[in-house]
Amino acid sequence: MQNAFLAGLLSSFAFGTAGSFVVIKRLAGLSGGIAHAVLGGIGLAYYFHFPTILGALGFALISAFILGTVKMKAKQREDTVIAALWSVGMAGGIILMFFTPGYQSDLLNYLFADILLISKSYLWLLFGLDVFIFVVFFFFYRHFVYLSFDEDYTALRGLPVYWLNILLLCMIALTIIILIQVVGLILVIAMLTLPSAIAGLFVKRLSRMILLSTVLGVFFIFSGIVLSVFLNLPAGATIILFCGISYLIAINVKRIVVRHRKRLKKSDG
Repeated sequence: MQNAFLAGLLSSFAFGTAGSFVVIKRLAGLSGGIAHAVLGGIGLAYYFHFPTILGALGFALISAFILGTVKMKAKQREDTVIAALWSVGMAGGIILMFFTPGYQSDLLNYLFADILLISKSYLWLLFGLDVFIFVVFFFFYRHFVYLSFDEDYTALRGLPVYWLNILLLCMIALTIIILIQVVGLILVIAMLTLPSAIAGLFVKRLSRMILLSTVLGVFFIFSGIVLSVFLNLPAGATIILFCGISYLIAINVKRIVVRHRKRLKKSDG
């Protein structure tokens, strides 16, 4: 269980940071396309017998580049391309794993995962990806902020809007790779967006949103792990269910706060 808690701690920074940009730029659908296309890389790795992490990373980054290019330059409908990449990636991965003797049962491990089974070697991988993501966001944070709120203003400042979009999507892709082992491919997008969505209800500054979503991520993962152990439930699904319930509660709390403020203003007036 110690490895599970460490994995939760390490992954929280990545999805707290990347997830905030996903929520602000409304990239949940595009991120979902990247996440599900990753299964194609995993299937390819199984079929040709090379490390699955390399296949997943490769497909995630290629998908990020394709979808980023479509978003910025292509004339095709973005949602159609996302759906095509999503379905083809998953279908290709399933077929490749089907033709790989002895590996069909591993498909469920990638679709749903189990954070309680994370190894020490994977923790080192999480740490390395975390450091890389931190360095990129540290140096490009202001650029990403400009990009998130006004791409035209970003272009007027002489910044490369296209390549900044691609870089941001690649960071999201790396975060998705981190989360696959935590909650699985099916539930990745929920973990990437819900903590940041909750944080966005109560704070306005992006830096505070990142900090709060990171803290919430740690809380959700730790609580989900404990609940899953005591209730004998799948850890990934328990974490996401806890996130979803918390999001619904947060929305209602926000409504109550807004109504209360309006009443105070009327009474003062």
